[in-house]
Amino acid sequence: LAPFPTIRRPPMSSLAAAAAAAVAAASTWVKSLSRIIPSSTPAVKPPKRNPKTTTDAGSIPDQKLPKPLGAHPAGEAESDAGHKLGKPLGGVLKALIRERDPDKLVSKFVEASSASSRFRDGRRAYDVAVSRLTSLGRKDGIEAIIEAQKPFLETSSEGFATRLIRLYGSASMPSHAAATFHLLPARHKSTRTFNAVLAAYAEAGDVAALTAAFQEIPAAHPSIVPDLYSYNALIRTLCQKSNLSAALYAVHLMKKHGVSPDIITFNSLLDGFHNSGRNDEAEKVWQMIKERNLEPDAKCYNAKLRGLVAQGRIDDAASVLERLEKDGPKPNIVSYNELIRGYCKAGRFQEAKKVYDNLMKNECVPNKGTYEILVPHLLQAGELDCALSYCYDIFASKKCCGVEWGVLQDVVNALVDASRVVEATKLVELDWQKYYHRKGLRMPPSAGTDEEESISGEKE
Repeated sequence: LAPFPTIRRPPMSSLAAAAAAAVAAASTWVKSLSRIIPSSTPAVKPPKRNPKTTTDAGSIPDQKLPKPLGAHPAGEAESDAGHKLGKPLGGVLKALIRERDPDKLVSKFVEASSASSRFRDGRRAYDVAVSRLTSLGRKDGIEAIIEAQKPFLETSSEGFATRLIRLYGSASMPSHAAATFHLLPARHKSTRTFNAVLAAYAEAGDVAALTAAFQEIPAAHPSIVPDLYSYNALIRTLCQKSNLSAALYAVHLMKKHGVSPDIITFNSLLDGFHNSGRNDEAEKVWQMIKERNLEPDAKCYNAKLRGLVAQGRIDDAASVLERLEKDGPKPNIVSYNELIRGYCKAGRFQEAKKVYDNLMKNECVPNKGTYEILVPHLLQAGELDCALSYCYDIFASKKCCGVEWGVLQDVVNALVDASRVVEATKLVELDWQKYYHRKGLRMPPSAGTDEEESISGEKE
């Protein structure tokens, strides 16, 4: 890492100019930032609207979009709005959460939110509705719901405005999130709502739009000053895209503007360097943590473990984990999974099993990642008995920890291939009894049995 260049502290409104000035005299990693945060970037504008289509959902006729029902004028008071729903608010919320028809969900949601300020004060119904519509690919419905809330922005809180932007972000609709910000009343254009726009672009991994918003929004609204969250969103996204030189320069800029990096900042940097195989340079990030008297957490060490395992330095990774168990910070399940992954890739299965046995002694619980690493590797190595025992552990756990269907189906198939049909049938029965997978495990045709008949016969 080259030393940071010496530059005069620029005002926030001239962030791009400062970056351009630094580029002229800085090292290669500073020049990299100029490609990410150029001196001139396209303005962040609301998405163009076609009256017959929606921006993110493709061509969808307007008549399919439910119109806001009973929407009040922006300034109208709702002194007793809860009674306008026609039934208790709790019943309305339950009915919405249980509604599976997306069109009915949107219509009922718009009607309820337009009728009651108490409904709009809640969060869960918004999160559930947007999540469900996102899973169904119904961005038109998401837009209908959120657009129906905008008449209430003038009389709502900053938190309500932030929520609408974040909902668009969670639905991977960042251009709509930015457009919503630009339409906010002046009093709601704050660092908090600005951060919600950055989060939406970060969620989408759109570095160019995020850096443009980072420069242009504070420049247009002097009351908005990027804070620690703002810089962390920028740095995290740059690191995820392996723009590590630009991320380092962003740390330099935040310090120049009086914002101190925290352990989350350095977590992002460590992830970026270790995931890119630049472990030697990552050590200098560790030195930066030490110089600032920050305490590294388990996430920091997990990044180091991941980097060591990727390099095949399994014994070094094991030493790191052993030191954490002794001196702290306390390792978590991700820490153990990284070492298990390393041992399995190296074919050192006995040591991988020991890590599995020890993690629960250290108050950790295996998760889906643990089993999705162990079981396939054990099957590939011909250790069918051990793979089967872990399958029983999965079904013995309270929530079965969400292991992928294919991982267990491969064990069933391997048992049948080994002429162990009884054990394969037992595994299928466990899956059916626990309703573990919607798809359900199946006996392969080579088993020569009708497992559904045998299972249903046992239940009868």
